[in-house]
Amino acid sequence: MQTVRFIILSLLTLFGGIYLLYVGYVYCNQGELIFMANKLPNDYKFEFKQDFEELNISSFDNKKLNGLLFKTPNPKGLVFYLHGNAGSLDTWGSIAENYTDLGYDIFILDYRGFGKSEGEIESQDQVFKDLTFAYNKLITKYDRNKVVIIGYSIGTGLATYLASVEKPEKLILQAPYYNFIEFSSGRVPFVPDFLKKFKFETDKYIAKVKSPIYIFHGNKDQVISCENSIRLQKLLKPTDKVFILDNQDHLGINENSDFQDELKRILE
Repeated sequence: MQTVRFIILSLLTLFGGIYLLYVGYVYCNQGELIFMANKLPNDYKFEFKQDFEELNISSFDNKKLNGLLFKTPNPKGLVFYLHGNAGSLDTWGSIAENYTDLGYDIFILDYRGFGKSEGEIESQDQVFKDLTFAYNKLITKYDRNKVVIIGYSIGTGLATYLASVEKPEKLILQAPYYNFIEFSSGRVPFVPDFLKKFKFETDKYIAKVKSPIYIFHGNKDQVISCENSIRLQKLLKPTDKVFILDNQDHLGINENSDFQDELKRILE
């Protein structure tokens, strides 16, 4: 009997130790696990067929944030675009034509640690401060009432937060999550919510957004289910709209023809 008790206690201790190591690893490496940054050398030369300007913005702690401003003659306004959790401007810059063709300048920001941006992402507050600094730097050249914030995937929670405090003309979300704490539980299970540094509570921010909101989500999305957008719809204003894109997965929403048709109407 004592042998059985010893074995049980030993196993509990072993599994308990493994669990603590797992939770400790996730806690200490949350930024790297969520934001899969693709670095670029500082002398990297961007090449796109549209006219663009490379900008370096000093954030609140003087870290350099790198972004690309794609330009069109006599712009109607500015699109401030927050991309997903992977890649960098060398690939994300390819979406710009969808917006410049509609008469808008578009600025795409690489989060800190991505591309040529300096530093590392360490906390949610840090991310929000970076966005606020970059946004307010850019809009000095534009009519504040002609700025459209767009977020894709991980960027949707960031975009919704920014829209809740900065009041853009419109907010457009591509494949949003309802709440990142909830979403991350499926990706990194068995980690208590109170240990998660990145909450990105889209459901809470969206209620504070006064601007018109347009949500696009693919019905074949296997990364962030379109059920997230359906749930968010219940929190929207009566005039806000949700579009479920047929046969669209998580990637390529900007290239989806139905999205492009609706985008043209929205930005007219």
